[in-house]
Amino acid sequence: MNPLLTQTLETLKTTLECAQLVLPTTEQDVNWSAHAYTWQVRHGRGSLHGLVNPRLFDLDELSSIDRQKNAVIRNTEQFVKGLPANHVLLTGARGTGKSSLVRACLKRYADNGLRVIEVEKSDLHDLPQIVDLIRHRAERFIVFCDDLSFEHQDVGYKALKVVLDGSFSGYAENVLVYATSNRRHLLPEYMSDNVGYTHPSDEELHPSETVEEKISLSERFGLWLSFYPFKQDDYLTIVMQSVARLGWSPSSEEEQTELRKAALQFTLERGSRSARVAQHFARQWVGEKLLGQSS
Repeated sequence: MNPLLTQTLETLKTTLECAQLVLPTTEQDVNWSAHAYTWQVRHGRGSLHGLVNPRLFDLDELSSIDRQKNAVIRNTEQFVKGLPANHVLLTGARGTGKSSLVRACLKRYADNGLRVIEVEKSDLHDLPQIVDLIRHRAERFIVFCDDLSFEHQDVGYKALKVVLDGSFSGYAENVLVYATSNRRHLLPEYMSDNVGYTHPSDEELHPSETVEEKISLSERFGLWLSFYPFKQDDYLTIVMQSVARLGWSPSSEEEQTELRKAALQFTLERGSRSARVAQHFARQWVGEKLLGQSS
């Protein structure tokens, strides 16, 4: 192809993409019959994408987090029934069931009108647009952000703050934000990670005020629950439950002892005890056992 023609076509393509960003938005064709959605951004435009078979959990599958589970269930039920309820922040150890708990709430209350929209942290600036899209719907929406945290120069927290606090246009009564994070204050915990705030390159006169604004974001969640690493007995309980759900159970006390020892050895290799590690071990253990039986 002629190089000049190729360059011209590329220029036209770029111009059309830029024009899309400034053209008026059209009403989205959303599959409102879905129960779970993701916010997907293409060419600078976001849209709701309904999930046909979302990955959900039963509440009974979540063990050793009864206090947190009961609090989230109670808050979600209030929300579904149109009663006052709070935004939720779940923080703490990885793999302890924070995001699984949100998915389990959807499974329990989907038939009561609950819907979940998962939004990536990088797309949080679209939150006002998402809320405007759903604020007049009859369903009750949880906007879910998994593994939420903010680094230097992140600006998505400003849009999140508006949704949490409300704006002049008021709250969207049918929208709550549920977020999970490994960081208690949604910011790095080490001084070296915060060097951008304490000694900003742009010589901001009051950098501490910027840090305080972002730290206070976590305080805008009315329900704030912490998750902790599991004790050994709790971990082993989850292992036994996970193994049973996969269709295998020890046939003797000796086999059960072997299972417990292998499960504990698995945690030493992974460096933590969590529901996620327990499930990973269960899949490996049951898979090997069933493979051996079929040989």
